[in-house]
Amino acid sequence: MSNSVHTTPRRRPKRRGYSLGLLFSLLLTVFLLGFGLGRCTAPAASQPLRDTGAVLPDWVKVDLLPVNDYSRPGLALEQVNGVVVHYVGNAGTTAAQNRNYFASLAETHETHASAHFVIGLDGEVIQCVPLDEMAYCSNDRNADTISIECCHPGEDGAFTDETYHALVELTRYLTSRYGLKREQVIRHYDVTGKLCPLYYVEHPDAWEAFRDEVDS
Repeated sequence: MSNSVHTTPRRRPKRRGYSLGLLFSLLLTVFLLGFGLGRCTAPAASQPLRDTGAVLPDWVKVDLLPVNDYSRPGLALEQVNGVVVHYVGNAGTTAAQNRNYFASLAETHETHASAHFVIGLDGEVIQCVPLDEMAYCSNDRNADTISIECCHPGEDGAFTDETYHALVELTRYLTSRYGLKREQVIRHYDVTGKLCPLYYVEHPDAWEAFRDEVDS
């Protein structure tokens, strides 16, 4: 009897100490794993794209639109999953005229429209919207694409050689910068069915040849 009385108190503290230590270790492990997983699994798309530091090619003229609700809303572009090619649809107009039209929407409130870049008849390239901001150009794809508007001399929408070569170089630069594949270079037509850029909708072989040249 006396032996059992003395034995029981000696064993209980050892078991209690072991259980508390084990519990503390388990809680610490769960905390550290949770902290690490929380940091590693945060989705990249939840963070706005910050791309202001990269230097554009010297053949790009930066002439940004003023921040406004109609052409440059100042909204962060969450990610870049494609480049969308457009034509201005107003034959004979220049890159500067189209850029200034976008800027005028801040006053006229006529519509919502803009593009990241406009390429002129002589191959000049004007940047209108920063690459880490959204432009109003590609409907449902505004939030994850870079848009390029191209000027054209005639109603058929065909680009001049200068416009075409500038488009190839700009698209090649953007696909390299964002790690995009051939199929991620698309027409406005591929987003909404709109006949834009008209010449490349009516001449799909020419469109594929353009994408081949960007890839080359």
